[in-house]
Amino acid sequence: MSAKKKNLNIGMIGYGFMGRAHSNAWRKVTNFFEVPLQPVLKAACARDAAKVQAFADQWGYASVENDWRKLVARRDIDAIDICVPNDLHLEIAVAAAKAGKMILCEKPLARNTAEGVKMCKAVEQAGVLNTVWYNYRRVPAVTLAKNIVAAGKLGKIFHYRANFLQDWTISPDLPQGGTGLWRLDVKAAGSGVTGDLLAHCIDTAIWINGPITSVSAMTETFIKERKHTLTGKVEKVGIDDACAFLARFANGALAIFESTRYARGHKAEYTFEINGEKASIAWNLHDLHRLQYFDHADESIVRGWRNIHVSDGDQPYMNKWWVPGLQIGYEHSFVHQVADFLAAAAKGENASPTFREALETTKICDAVLASAASGRWVTIA
Repeated sequence: MSAKKKNLNIGMIGYGFMGRAHSNAWRKVTNFFEVPLQPVLKAACARDAAKVQAFADQWGYASVENDWRKLVARRDIDAIDICVPNDLHLEIAVAAAKAGKMILCEKPLARNTAEGVKMCKAVEQAGVLNTVWYNYRRVPAVTLAKNIVAAGKLGKIFHYRANFLQDWTISPDLPQGGTGLWRLDVKAAGSGVTGDLLAHCIDTAIWINGPITSVSAMTETFIKERKHTLTGKVEKVGIDDACAFLARFANGALAIFESTRYARGHKAEYTFEINGEKASIAWNLHDLHRLQYFDHADESIVRGWRNIHVSDGDQPYMNKWWVPGLQIGYEHSFVHQVADFLAAAAKGENASPTFREALETTKICDAVLASAASGRWVTIA
């Protein structure tokens, strides 16, 4: 009989889309991965008592809290999982760090660099383990792309391009603010598509291709005023509905990034393509288990784009799931992040990206917004 694993008691703050995705990962991870710690869904926390109780009952949390401060203060909680709007990340993370809790924070790390710096200092001074949920890194095809680039199969990288397209905010009747719509409220979100969608693209890009050194951006807010759900008044919209920017990487590569919530027909199309001297790779979230690969070294009569079905046991994470040929989906990326976090935590180590690593993405987002405002190239500090 194997030795009993040490429990890791999870305190979840928030019960929305990400709260569900994270809860599913905590519940499923031990069914598929041999992790050294046993996650226990100890408490769920949110202000709406009835809704958080229903959430706790559905996902199997042992208790509920309606004040995150009480949750953070509980001695039976080991790790705080932050799944709330961006304006709450700083206060909760700092308090959790002072309480000695491990912290898993939803992306982006913070609304801006200044807040992110405070969060980094808090976890580093307290010496608590920390990570940020940039889950697309853990899609097997994306991890495979990272491994291919790291192995030098593409050679020198010339170009990186990424898009994240949605269409859910086109109606002028859609209000801003409140539950489900806080991403349209600049006070809660910090920015629009830049921090919400391009942050994913940026994190993936610098993870695969290294640091971004400078950016030149433009943004647009297509609908200038919307009724605010909480005040009932028509107020100015402060977030960016669309953003496109050029970038330079430290390795000399050029990049184009674009994101919008006004691309009719696209619900969540995240794509990237990388062109190197020897080969190219491309990926699309809508077909997330496939990686497109072109190798110029192939014989000319058969040279062309390959469609790699990422489902074999020797490809990232896939030996934990089904037999080759059977694919997995979006929710599994969170399971993979939990598995990596637990493996690292058992050794007293952080799982990437840490707060400090995620701060780099926040810096780039700030530089993008600054460039759009000034019309000038901005160097990343």
